[in-house]
Amino acid sequence: MIGILRWLFFTLLVRPVVGIVLGMNVRGREHLPKTGPAIITANHNSHLDAMVLMSLLPHRLLHRVRPVAAADYFMKGRFLSWFSTKIIGILPIARKSGAGDDPLAGCYEALEAGEILIIFPEGSRGEPERMAPFRGGVAKLARLYPDVPVAPVFMHGLGKALPRGEGLLVPFMLDIYVGPSLHGRDEDDDFLVTLREKIEVLASQHHAASWD
Repeated sequence: MIGILRWLFFTLLVRPVVGIVLGMNVRGREHLPKTGPAIITANHNSHLDAMVLMSLLPHRLLHRVRPVAAADYFMKGRFLSWFSTKIIGILPIARKSGAGDDPLAGCYEALEAGEILIIFPEGSRGEPERMAPFRGGVAKLARLYPDVPVAPVFMHGLGKALPRGEGLLVPFMLDIYVGPSLHGRDEDDDFLVTLREKIEVLASQHHAASWD
């Protein structure tokens, strides 16, 4: 039943909103994971970010996609908690953990189960179309799971379509750029630095794109 509800939510609401109300150009879609375990990383400007990324994946993968999100925001109230975890499929992470607790424990379990994580290295939504400093969680995952592909993504437009603090959706064309995946096993230097560089390269492609 949950699988049917998730399919209906993305088929009847998310995909039409993203594809028709907003509109979307995608480059490098072929670099998105075809199966799990895998990690998708992207800049973060809007609550729509995760659902837009999920809309790029085939329906057959929806039940294996887990956006990593703050538990203190998405686990407020019974309905929001149920909807966030069961329909969207978020993996709630505690921003403040007790001594000895590893906030990434759920991520380990998800990757070992062959699931696809969506992670925003900035941690929280930043200023529209500006990247904040990256946090180290994804680098730790890349180190512990060196064979898991990490796909870098740059998204433009969501910070204007539904920016932080706003509840009204504004039609605005979205531009999505997906780069070749990185692996922890291949990075001798700082993984986080390399990942940010890859996303910034994708961002530079947007500024040169003919549709902008």
